[in-house]
Amino acid sequence: MRTTLLLLLFCISFTHANNNETQSKLNEVTIYLNGAEVVRTAKITLPIGTSEFIFINLSPNIQESSIQISGLKMATVLSINYGINYLDKKPNTKEIESLISKIELLKDKISLEDNIILGYKEELSLIQSNRRLGNETENVNLSKVKEFAAYYRQRLTELNNDIHTSEKSKKKYRKEIANIKKQLNELNVTEKLETGEIKVKLNSEVSSILNLTITYNVTDAGWYPIYDLKAEKINAPLNLSYKAHIYQNTGQDWNDVKVTLSTSDPNTNNLKPELNTKYLNFINRYSNYKSNRATKNYNYRYNPFVKTVSGIVVDESGLPLPGVNVIVKGTTNGTQTGFDGRYSIAIQSGNELTYSYVGLISETLPIHSTIMNINMEEDISALDEVIVTAQGISRKKSSLGYATTDISRVLSGKGSGVQIRGISSIKGAYTSEGDIIEDGITNIKFEIKKQYTISSNGDVTVIKIDEFTIPTNYSYFAAPIVNENVFLTAKFGNWEQYNLLPGEANVYFEGSYSGKTQINPQATTDSLTVSLGVDPNVIVKRNQINSFKSKSFIGTKRIIDKAYEIELKNNKQSNIALVLMDRIPISQNNEIKIDEIETGTANYDDKKGLIEWKINLSGNTSKKLKFSYVVKFPKHKRINL
Repeated sequence: MRTTLLLLLFCISFTHANNNETQSKLNEVTIYLNGAEVVRTAKITLPIGTSEFIFINLSPNIQESSIQISGLKMATVLSINYGINYLDKKPNTKEIESLISKIELLKDKISLEDNIILGYKEELSLIQSNRRLGNETENVNLSKVKEFAAYYRQRLTELNNDIHTSEKSKKKYRKEIANIKKQLNELNVTEKLETGEIKVKLNSEVSSILNLTITYNVTDAGWYPIYDLKAEKINAPLNLSYKAHIYQNTGQDWNDVKVTLSTSDPNTNNLKPELNTKYLNFINRYSNYKSNRATKNYNYRYNPFVKTVSGIVVDESGLPLPGVNVIVKGTTNGTQTGFDGRYSIAIQSGNELTYSYVGLISETLPIHSTIMNINMEEDISALDEVIVTAQGISRKKSSLGYATTDISRVLSGKGSGVQIRGISSIKGAYTSEGDIIEDGITNIKFEIKKQYTISSNGDVTVIKIDEFTIPTNYSYFAAPIVNENVFLTAKFGNWEQYNLLPGEANVYFEGSYSGKTQINPQATTDSLTVSLGVDPNVIVKRNQINSFKSKSFIGTKRIIDKAYEIELKNNKQSNIALVLMDRIPISQNNEIKIDEIETGTANYDDKKGLIEWKINLSGNTSKKLKFSYVVKFPKHKRINL
């Protein structure tokens, strides 16, 4: 018996020694645009032979393939396994526990009211079942009837009033519970409070003490850039504040950790594409043919805190598109653009917006900003003719195509083709906040010197990355063919040195909040222009001159004369510099001729068909500009003029 007991104790001791539940300390995190890398340390005593250690109380959102362990010295890793512990729950914070306790207390109060109501209803039933007065041998006099009637009336009224009061109390308690649950949702509290565990089996020929470093990637975390643009006046430098909005809902709080921000995204598909031969063949109208489209380069990242998205959708020529379907991908939540191409949609769930329109290529973008302006391109594989009579729009496909213009890109900030180009800095460069900038091969890192606590509740933690005072050229911009507003713009060069990412910017002008704009650093431009908003004190009107003949015929040719007058008015006291743009269509068919082009003092780009005036307009003055052209084409054909 004694031998058996000693053997049992030895087995228990051996099992305990070789299945150690081990705590680890969170030291630092590298936060990507989507996801994060977590670095933890642990000190273990490793005996001779094979031992298994379980690192507990970790995030349930670990990407198992990313787990790495260093600091092993002479030890050998036999296996690494990651799993979820559904029994050992992560403790809630005091705030959350207090809210949950309030819910339980309110539920108890509802149960008590239910019991009170049940008692009242039993008494009602008892009274109603004993309402008969007297019996077959005994008659009840009138005074007795009145006495009983008064009692029944009074008691029934009291009982019904008491039931009504209890029902009102229940309704009040349920409302309080609903409000508390909303608050819990705001704190991103879920039922899934399980924790992650990493089991490591090690083998060593010598006993040693190891200081292990455990590194892994987690999901449900990331950061996105937010900018503050401040301009005191149009002859002062622009102040740009670069901030990171960090969020994490990994199931584990990051308390007093070293933070590094990285501009890379480990979830990007890094496999290079394979380009194969394309073979041409004849197709017919019944062929199931679809044109292939290159994968676009979007550098926008999902922003989980965007609750409403609004914007404008335009076509390649910059004209607003009514009737475009805007849907949160993977849901039934959607809307349509109005007659002016504008839309607004509330975001309840989902990460991406899909824009679709008959005859145009659909666009899908991550929900990255409260303002998302979209340019849609013609689908060359669409049907020969598309007519949308409900919106009063017809679109006819022909060899003409649509002339591409840069005007709409200036106004709307097209989402495609945006690339990020880093600067040629070296490790050891510093931000204005004293944080280290490390320029890698494919990304830039900001090593934040201050330690931060970032709770796992999905709330935003704001870290100021850098601040710049930028020499800026201010000017006004107008393109009345697509938008009859005048925009104040700020243009600055050498933008690469600021390490900017595409993002939303809050605009402050002359000490007041002016709204939001977008910063889209494009690698192919030498300077960056951002819109600071609309100035209602500068007015532009574009009118067609009616004195010109609209149509005439010479032989087999139809001739259309087009002439326009643009009126500018500066209601401000100060002088302004204004860039005004318009366009003349470009022919893509030798049967269509554009002749007799008159642009006056404007600069005319005959390759793109764009007209540009650079005007200095004095305060409280107006100016008129004119341009005209003639279109000639076969009279039996139609064009998309």
